[in-house]
Amino acid sequence: MKIWTWIGVVVGCFLLAPLKAENGALWQVCADSLHASYAPAPMASGCIGILPGKGPFRIEQVVLNHVFDAAAPGVVSRVMRGINPFGLKMKVDGETVDTVRIMDWRQVVDMRRAVHHTEFRMGQKVRVASDLRALRGLPYSGLISVSVEALSDVSIEVRCGMEIPGDYGKGTVYYRELDADGTRLHLVEAEAVSERGAKQVAAVSAFLLDDGAMSGLSYENDTEELCLNVSVKKGEVFSFSLVGSICSSRDFSDPYNEAERQVVYAVHEGQERLVRTHERLWDELWQGDIRIEGDDDAQRLVRFALFNLYASCRAGSRLSIPPMGLSSQGYNGHIFWDTELWMYPPMLLLQPELAKSMLDYRIDRIEPARRKAMAYGYRGVMFPWESDDTGEEATPTFALTGAFEHHITADVGIACWNYYGVTRDTLWLEREGFPLLREIADFWASRAVRNADGSYSIHGVTGADEYANGVTDNAFTNASASLALEYACRAGAVCGAHVPPVWKEVSRGLRILQFEDGVTREHAAYQGETIKQADVNLLAYPLGKIACPEQQRKDLTYYAGRIDQRDGPMMSYAVFCVQYARMGDAGKAWEMFRRCYLPNWRPPFGVLSETPSSNNPYFMTGAGGLLQAVLNGFCGLQITEEGVVQLPSVLPPHWKKVTVTGVGKEKKTFIRAQEAEK
Repeated sequence: MKIWTWIGVVVGCFLLAPLKAENGALWQVCADSLHASYAPAPMASGCIGILPGKGPFRIEQVVLNHVFDAAAPGVVSRVMRGINPFGLKMKVDGETVDTVRIMDWRQVVDMRRAVHHTEFRMGQKVRVASDLRALRGLPYSGLISVSVEALSDVSIEVRCGMEIPGDYGKGTVYYRELDADGTRLHLVEAEAVSERGAKQVAAVSAFLLDDGAMSGLSYENDTEELCLNVSVKKGEVFSFSLVGSICSSRDFSDPYNEAERQVVYAVHEGQERLVRTHERLWDELWQGDIRIEGDDDAQRLVRFALFNLYASCRAGSRLSIPPMGLSSQGYNGHIFWDTELWMYPPMLLLQPELAKSMLDYRIDRIEPARRKAMAYGYRGVMFPWESDDTGEEATPTFALTGAFEHHITADVGIACWNYYGVTRDTLWLEREGFPLLREIADFWASRAVRNADGSYSIHGVTGADEYANGVTDNAFTNASASLALEYACRAGAVCGAHVPPVWKEVSRGLRILQFEDGVTREHAAYQGETIKQADVNLLAYPLGKIACPEQQRKDLTYYAGRIDQRDGPMMSYAVFCVQYARMGDAGKAWEMFRRCYLPNWRPPFGVLSETPSSNNPYFMTGAGGLLQAVLNGFCGLQITEEGVVQLPSVLPPHWKKVTVTGVGKEKKTFIRAQEAEK
């Protein structure tokens, strides 16, 4: 039998291809202890997320983007796991390749090429390297490339089966031989309907082999697996790949045949072309990059955050990013304010087309938001706190956030105006942006209540601090609503449209309360209780409603010690970092930067968990906050209606320079360097 000797796509320690980056190590996060704590690093394409495990070839789960069904009768929707077509298993001389029998284990996530590499040795029998890609160019598909170096004469058995998770009723697995224009394909296929019957999902996988290896391929009905048997002599390298596609009825009317078509396409493309396309598309994404000189650990941390956000979204998909991205079913895969306030701003700076997709998600769901406003007695649109694919409220009924957390509607409006600020796309503003802002402004004009003194209040809300429900005059809600109304007025002026005078009146009249000592008060009844996360402090950044440095410091000093240190999410310290950096306090900015990720950093790769006490990575919301600390804080970038500008700011004392490339549609470069280097 002919043995493949091509191993150029393999990366790692003993089979490391040269990187295109200036320093390959700064594009990699690594694991080298098989028995240490392990939080997996997801690989995603914007359509599916694949979660590798530490075991040889182990894929823990596949997560489908915006494919929903109820988890049980009478409960809200939950994003679905996909049928897993990557069920690879291997035996060498009859012995199972597992964590018990392997050594010299190592994993590397190469962010530049978006490949998850695993390597290990099994005694003196074989040395194995495998690469996993969630294919950017074939986004409902994944590719696993395996290279086995024989250290002695060995027989190798490789199996591929399907794993149908508990999100489904009983599924069906098939074997199919297909003659696709002269190419003989051996496919293992599965289809199933979600447990509540809302979605049909199909998966198909096939080996990519040379003609010589095809003779060792068979299908075993008792195990419902493809089986490949080869003999490899000492010193030879046997290579193969597995491609799998997962499609659902959310995206395709015939998911079964579409999944099969995509695998057929992948086989005809071949591994080399699939990888080349994948890397070219990631090269394009990496035009938007953050380069840190003087702190290699921070460089990897920040790039990894950017990598995970890029992997979670696709231009043109008109879909947004849930808090856990495509890494898990956390928060049921719903869309929150996490998108508009935390993930969207860095994407808007570095990838406006990805950001547009996140905004398109809201624009496509204006009608259900309009119905919700009507149902609660308001005008305009009222976006749900938790949104699924329908755009209707999907918050569990036990969570008061679904009833009271209304600032999400203002957050969407602010994101809308900021898109115009970066792109200066007046035609878009006239056709899509202002119509959305107009409905948001109508909502807040009807939601606010005029007081006897002519000011305005908003009653019965939950702000960013979700420990305080049903309060009056929450600082963040009032400030964000005021800003959304102001932006609607500005957009109307740009478009030459009529702007109701009440918009400006309410915007200027919404109350921002203070204590007697001048500290901004979180809400009318607030008396210094523990808060979940920054609320008042968001008025300085990102809202820009408090510009006075003295007032910012006063609010920072008061609220920093009141945040829940155990269960509060990490973004509070990111906004503290931005403010201190812009005020020129490098020491405090660095302190807050470290506090915004260190308690949430999980080994071995550095995926981020939501809180210091949780273990639910990857938390994309936190990644967005971390990136804002660097982009908007240390580098000083600010979105204005005239475009992106750079404000005065400072770097951490030991950082030499931050270079941000690919900003906005013009792909500008911004640099912040230490004073001695300027």
